[in-house]
Amino acid sequence: MLIIGCDYHPGFQQIACMDSESGEWKERRLGHREEAVQFYRDLKVRGVKVCVGMEASGHAHWFEHLLAELQFELHIGDAAEIRSKRVRKQKTDRQDAQRLLTLRVEDRFPRIWVPNGENRDLRQLLWHRHRMVQMRTRIMNQLHVVALNEGVRLKKALWRPAGRAQLESLLLAPWASRPATRPAGVTGSTDAQDPRADASAGAGSGEAAGDAAYASLETARL
Repeated sequence: MLIIGCDYHPGFQQIACMDSESGEWKERRLGHREEAVQFYRDLKVRGVKVCVGMEASGHAHWFEHLLAELQFELHIGDAAEIRSKRVRKQKTDRQDAQRLLTLRVEDRFPRIWVPNGENRDLRQLLWHRHRMVQMRTRIMNQLHVVALNEGVRLKKALWRPAGRAQLESLLLAPWASRPATRPAGVTGSTDAQDPRADASAGAGSGEAAGDAAYASLETARL
């Protein structure tokens, strides 16, 4: 097996690797992405088993996907704990890669759990849904203010067909009227963009009424 200590940077990675059978030690700097992709794919073609150890990084998703595709083992370590194991104050990319390799070879690597690609995608979906709900709430509040300023106090009834019709019938100044004239036509627009959002967030009929606000976001900002 080829054990690799990888000091990852957005534009390149410095690696120190050791063959567990022969004990041969090598160092190399790989540019991102083409050079690094070619290096690891060549190892796969040669049938080499690979284990990579690297610090947790927020910009390495493509690299993690590459290693998963090639079925290489990846250990991601706690960056703070790895730094605490540094002996010298001097810090270079080569020394960082060597330290990662040493920790992995000596079985002292502080490995942490990281979510897989599917979990990350679900988190992104939930975050998307959260932002949509925030925007919807802001616009709904603005429309309530428009109605209150015109003496219409319907609370939740404002989102029923009769309330929407009354809101759209208000005689407003040109710019004030823009957010209020289209609520009925954009009902459910946020959830319609991705049906998974309803399943993930448990959206109900009460929430769907507020989705009228989303499509009016740009005009409301004016």
